[in-house]
Amino acid sequence: MHVAEIELYEILKAKVGEKEAKTLVEYIETKVERKFDEKKDTLATKEDLANIKTELMVQIEKTRSDIIKWMFLFWIGQLASLIAILQIFFKK
Repeated sequence: MHVAEIELYEILKAKVGEKEAKTLVEYIETKVERKFDEKKDTLATKEDLANIKTELMVQIEKTRSDIIKWMFLFWIGQLASLIAILQIFFKK
């Protein structure tokens, strides 16, 4: 039993009796452990957070490389358009 459980036991023992206090404290402890076990699966562990961080960094790098690729394609298109306009302008 932890300190808080011992203190609760001592308070209850004076009010309801030793056997009832022990039973009540054990019931509360069991209930808390059961609730914790139910919630344990939904909590993120350090490993889960590390995996998500790694996946996020990979996604950022992929997005970054896609942006750079599209920027170069845009610049090439702009340069080709400018060359075409200049050729039309100087032919006249």
